[in-house]
Amino acid sequence: MSEREVPGLAAGRVWAATRFPYLATGLFGTQVVAEDGIGTVAVDEGWRLHADPELTARWTPAQLGSVLVHHVGHLLRAHAERAAPAMEASAASQAGTGRDAEAELWVRCADAEINDDLVPAGLELPGSPVLPAHLGAQPGGLAEQYFETARRRDGAYRPPGQMRADRWDLDCGSGADGRPRPWDSGAGPRLAPSQARLLARQVAQDCLRHGREAGDVPAGLLRWADELLEPAVDWRKALAAELRRAVADTAGAVDYSYRRPSRRASVAGAVVLPALRRPVPDIAVVCDTSGSMSEDLLAVALAEVEGLLRAVGAARQLRVLACDTAVAPARRVSSARQVELIGGGGTDMGAGIDAASRLRPRPAITVVLTDGYTPWPDEPPRGMRVVVGLIGDEAPEAPAWARAVRVPAQ
Repeated sequence: MSEREVPGLAAGRVWAATRFPYLATGLFGTQVVAEDGIGTVAVDEGWRLHADPELTARWTPAQLGSVLVHHVGHLLRAHAERAAPAMEASAASQAGTGRDAEAELWVRCADAEINDDLVPAGLELPGSPVLPAHLGAQPGGLAEQYFETARRRDGAYRPPGQMRADRWDLDCGSGADGRPRPWDSGAGPRLAPSQARLLARQVAQDCLRHGREAGDVPAGLLRWADELLEPAVDWRKALAAELRRAVADTAGAVDYSYRRPSRRASVAGAVVLPALRRPVPDIAVVCDTSGSMSEDLLAVALAEVEGLLRAVGAARQLRVLACDTAVAPARRVSSARQVELIGGGGTDMGAGIDAASRLRPRPAITVVLTDGYTPWPDEPPRGMRVVVGLIGDEAPEAPAWARAVRVPAQ
């Protein structure tokens, strides 16, 4: 079965995107797969939402749309990834507690983290959604905090069924607790981890932008977006310093240009007067796509490209070159999602730096994003500054002639 065979899907998505426009990218980035007989709507870590058509046919567009928003919340907040550390931390003190009960409690706490933000904003989930108060916790917290509070409530572990008899009983799936479900092996394209990270970053940017413009994004989502988009390296400061130096080295920081007439031209009659211009240097980015760069490291590289785009301003485009031992043609991009990281062979960032130096106009700054396992040129390129982002905790040192910044892998 296809997405079109899930009853009410189109109407549910429209309701959700209208009510929560800052989550629209995530809503439409989720692949919906019809799964007969599973009795639930569940999400997996590959951004696939498995839906029982018999169940969704009984829901209103608002209810189905709310379930879609809820499950996208599990994916955005990486609840599956966070589940194992939370349950392992409680294992010593709760040795006699079944792992299934622990996982179920975690899902309820993850539900409460999402619902605490979105139910007041208009979420209309079927049944009675779990809220922090139902777990004996204060609102505004994280799933880990709710989990610890609920586990210790009244000095003993309390199974979720004893906490709330009329709770929402849907199985949210492996996307909420990281434990595989039988339907996870079914059909439907999965998002790679790097693609999922980029999608989450786009949603985070949408949340912050909508929060500035409309001011109705829940505070918990804004905190999540701020934390996700906080650069691993303060590219703003590093790039600002390099830009200032590059501008200062270009025509003494200012130069005359006839491309824009002087404001004093009206008093000069027929004489055309040039205007003073402060040139802004071009920036190129060389992304390491060699075999030693894991998918996660490539995702970090793309995230740093997003940081660079914010640093130079949305209107300023970067030229990006993918490089292993060969260099792909440079592409001007305005979003990291436009970057094609092709390659996967050996590594020679010197080839990428050389290709950047031969671009016209020549970039004043070239940023190299790499894990550092590469030969480097003996001498710096002429007329071009190089900033190296060393990605990964074990990255070797960059050459002395380059400005190097370490980017811990996340």
